[in-house]
Amino acid sequence: MSQDTPSSATRDRLASGLDWIGRATRRRFAIDPRALAAFRISLGVLLLVDLLRRARLLEAFYTDAGVLPREALFADYSSVYSLHALSGEAWVQGLLFLVAGGFALALICGYHTRVATLVSWLLLISLHIRNPMLLNAGDTLLRMLLFWGLFLPLGARWSIDARRLESTRDRSQSTLATVGTMAVLLQVLLMYVVNAIHKTRSEMWMGGEAVLHIFEADHLTILLGNTLAGNSLLLEGFTYAWMVLILLSPLLILLTGIPRAVFTTCFVGMHLGMLVTLRIDLFPVIVVAGLLLFYPPVVWDWVTTLATRLGIAAPLRRGLDRLETALPGTGIGDVRSESEETSVRSAILSRGRVLFGTVVPWLVLVLVVLSGAEAVDYTEVPDAGNEVLDTIQSSQSWQMFAPNPTSTAQWLVVPGELADGSTVDALHESEVDWDRPPNVDETYETSRERKYISNMRYAGNENHRSYFANYLCERWNSEHETELESVTVYGMSDRSGPYDDDPDVAEFTLLEYDCSGEFIQN
Repeated sequence: MSQDTPSSATRDRLASGLDWIGRATRRRFAIDPRALAAFRISLGVLLLVDLLRRARLLEAFYTDAGVLPREALFADYSSVYSLHALSGEAWVQGLLFLVAGGFALALICGYHTRVATLVSWLLLISLHIRNPMLLNAGDTLLRMLLFWGLFLPLGARWSIDARRLESTRDRSQSTLATVGTMAVLLQVLLMYVVNAIHKTRSEMWMGGEAVLHIFEADHLTILLGNTLAGNSLLLEGFTYAWMVLILLSPLLILLTGIPRAVFTTCFVGMHLGMLVTLRIDLFPVIVVAGLLLFYPPVVWDWVTTLATRLGIAAPLRRGLDRLETALPGTGIGDVRSESEETSVRSAILSRGRVLFGTVVPWLVLVLVVLSGAEAVDYTEVPDAGNEVLDTIQSSQSWQMFAPNPTSTAQWLVVPGELADGSTVDALHESEVDWDRPPNVDETYETSRERKYISNMRYAGNENHRSYFANYLCERWNSEHETELESVTVYGMSDRSGPYDDDPDVAEFTLLEYDCSGEFIQN
């Protein structure tokens, strides 16, 4: 007996230690159902805003009359599995935008939430594949947040689905910890960690000058950013502050309770600062949507209490009641209990749920982490894994102004020769102006246009330069009596540094294009 006692004590200590590790891990990957609800609503709103912003240049970017007709899309990209590529007509694209908007509204309301999440994710992938030249890190993150949302009970609170299942809902569960919650939290963290590694390899970031250089590139700066561009001391401080935050980003997982809430708020504040200073589309608010999941129950208790005191909660509940009555398939009678299912069907569904809810997210999470590690040269993803990542559009890179951000303001001048011998700027449909614009960001109608032109100009996409020039020719000739015969695309850059007083403008001839010539000209 005396020999068994130490062994038994060791086993007890080991079991106790494992239990402690399990509880600590569960606590750090647990998410409040109200955070999931706020996350769901945010995703739906972001999808709607994204669609509305893209619709401003729908014909230019998503039809055969635009910069990337399907002929070019199929020739340049090997895998094009996109509903948006089935037709080059503007009305078809508009219809798909409306369908996507309808499912985004369903996601906001929490109406058949899992179906709405799945269809929204598939339509978003389809839209992104239709024109890859427009995409940025925010698009990647939005896709991934929607994907991980498939494995989360996004409709458990503040939704029509939740009210439909009011009688069966377990309100004793204050938080939820699953492989899905782990995956979505790690996804946000992975973005910061990979980006931090990229930035630590940059003298500009480690030396405190990166943000200063970014704000010199005034095709990127908007609103407050145009004012801050000349404050070198403040921008240097922002560089160091951001580096400290992203290097400490693992604390988003390691901390709990109020400390986690405070640390998360620091990130939220920085991203909201980006929103009012940099023209990087919806990226800052997409990240904020992901950060909502890190807020602990104490924060959501406070939010719920505040909403009740302000009189917001009651009208929202009444609104959900009216929607529940108006929409089909929301009655209690539509919910079937397990007792109505045959035992065989229940077993099949149970196994399917385990596969979908556990095995699939674990597999994809491993591949996503490997993809992030590959982006910083730590490992390589197996070929089969890359095929999976490519299929679901889940590859990770997260460079985002790293290692070395641009520091030159960039714009285009596109003089075109008309049939009568006169010259116009074919891009802006105005007189040709070679002077540096006072605010370069105003030369772009949207951030998508800026991203497209940047990729067309610098990413080795020679064919896309021809597509762009051809689009300008066809647009002008369809709208004017005097035809455009040729265009020359010049890339303009102000190469002056942060401490230079005068601009140093350089021009680069990107393409000389004959409007009546071949589709692709080099």
